[in-house]
Amino acid sequence: MISLNSVCVRFGDDDLFKDISFLVNRRERVGLVGKNGAGKTTILKLFTGEMFPSEGQISVPKEVRLGYLPQHMVFSDTTIVLEETRQAFSEVLELEQEIDKITLEISTRTDYESTEYHKLIDILTEKTERHHLLGGHNQDALMEQTLLGLGFKRTDFQRATGEFSGGWRMRIELAKILLQKPEVLLLDEPTNHLDIESIQWLEDYLLDFTGAVILISHDRTFLDRVTKRTIELSLGKAYDYKVPYSRFLELRSERREQQLAAYENQQKFISDTERFIERFRYKNTKSVQVQSRIKMLDRLDRIEVDELDGSSIHINFPPAPHSGTIVVEAENLSKSFESLKVLSNADFILERGEKIAFIGKNGEGKTTFSRIIMQELDYEGELKVGHNVKIGYYAQNQADTLDRNLTVLETIDRVAVGDIRPKIRNILGAFLFSGEDVDKKVSVLSGGEKSRLALACMLLEPYNLLLLDEPTNHLDLRSKQVLKDALLNYNGTLIVVSHDRDFLDGLVSKIFEFKDKRIKEHTGNIFDFLRKKKLENLKEIERKNLVAAKAKPASDSKNKADYLERKEFQREKRKIENSIKRSEEKISELETKMGKLVEILTDPDTISGDEDPFGEFGLLKEELEKEMEQWSHSVEKLEDLK
Repeated sequence: MISLNSVCVRFGDDDLFKDISFLVNRRERVGLVGKNGAGKTTILKLFTGEMFPSEGQISVPKEVRLGYLPQHMVFSDTTIVLEETRQAFSEVLELEQEIDKITLEISTRTDYESTEYHKLIDILTEKTERHHLLGGHNQDALMEQTLLGLGFKRTDFQRATGEFSGGWRMRIELAKILLQKPEVLLLDEPTNHLDIESIQWLEDYLLDFTGAVILISHDRTFLDRVTKRTIELSLGKAYDYKVPYSRFLELRSERREQQLAAYENQQKFISDTERFIERFRYKNTKSVQVQSRIKMLDRLDRIEVDELDGSSIHINFPPAPHSGTIVVEAENLSKSFESLKVLSNADFILERGEKIAFIGKNGEGKTTFSRIIMQELDYEGELKVGHNVKIGYYAQNQADTLDRNLTVLETIDRVAVGDIRPKIRNILGAFLFSGEDVDKKVSVLSGGEKSRLALACMLLEPYNLLLLDEPTNHLDLRSKQVLKDALLNYNGTLIVVSHDRDFLDGLVSKIFEFKDKRIKEHTGNIFDFLRKKKLENLKEIERKNLVAAKAKPASDSKNKADYLERKEFQREKRKIENSIKRSEEKISELETKMGKLVEILTDPDTISGDEDPFGEFGLLKEELEKEMEQWSHSVEKLEDLK
């Protein structure tokens, strides 16, 4: 469907990659992986036409529509969330105008046998089918479903887009792209600004998506769930495996072992042959054998071993100074931003040496509580930071707080003090800043390079509590694993705010869930947490907790009231579900009638003089639109009821 053929991208005298070829077919799910700077984003920009190859060809058929979510965007904040999202249906609105125009023209023509008339009928059929495919009859329901899935609340729909952070604006852009239903989705790190619940919703959406997906992600679990094919960019080459990411790692390792074994055997054969040639080169009795072996070596197909890019960051956090047993303790802690209450009478306790994770939907207070621990925000209630606790804090936007006008070396030089100063170049080297890289301005660094520099600054001072808020955003898979290994070896206390399930797995032993303005403790890691709840996404927690709350012992009168309440709930639920079912049956019936009318219109000989199929088609269309509106209203009522 779309492809690269012998593509080379060159910057000056350096090749980013050379002679890369691959084809992506319909419904394929491709994970594009490789270290930061390997050219993954460049591949997506080649497909969209934002960049052009130095050599080779890019093939994207005209009829194939691309939906591209870049890693960084410039937003225009001039409208509300719902209207901004509605822009996804610009093609639908154009189709509706074209359908009305063609229908009107057909109704006024009498040249039923002409080629032009039949062409109009074909165009009408094609555009009507396209209108249905794009969800033209249930725009509002589709927008609501997508925005809710990506973490928005209904109360957010009428809010100005300018009130939202960059991460939430990216969610709106993602919603628009998904609603456009392109044939190919090009997604560059779509999970960076999503919480676990929204990531799992997006996973399910992509599994059902009917087009192709080319995905760049540093979330291993996300890649494994969504993709069935992995293309690795490494040292200018592309390696294509028809398997998900984790299986790709295994196959790549097996392939390299096989290559090494074959290479070593061949090298031994070459060495033995060369020794034979050297030994008997000048003996007439062996001249035939010598010449035969020389020709054999000339014809030999030499085995090459795939080069591996072994560069990676190396992190060793300084030993943690001794602290008190209780590192952080909060009691009845509350925090509000004007009328918005984020935390209410929350309790929390963290002991020395524990490694824990904060999880929960965005906006539930994870970053707010982190900033309260750092004494950056005021609050109500009690918060105690333990004896001799020294906190190293990596904020969610830490990389963006770096001074853009400083060089890499100047950035770290301003932070380093005391005995660590002579080691700053070694530290930068460990984070892959060497040679001329240290003289680069922060303003020209990639997102991953800025994140590595911000992390390097944390190694300049020993801390006994590391508080890391989304530290893996923009880190490639290898760098993320090295950071995880370093944190596993860290002997201090750790709080990590993260939506990356693979990163959290095995790193933390407790989960603190932020929900309903409270903080709830769960023992075990992230997958233990999900398994115990027997959930596939965190949204189901709210429903389960509601059932659990109603099951608690109560007085007879309260039990009776609860019973009547549940009975009324079920009655209302059945009523709405029946209404939805009736609407769906009516919609199906109307669409069938409209389909038969289109068939009649394609064969005018079947139309009798007293029939008006065009007028009937228009009436059916109006009735269908009303029924779709009723269906959408019922679906919304059902969601509100739940």
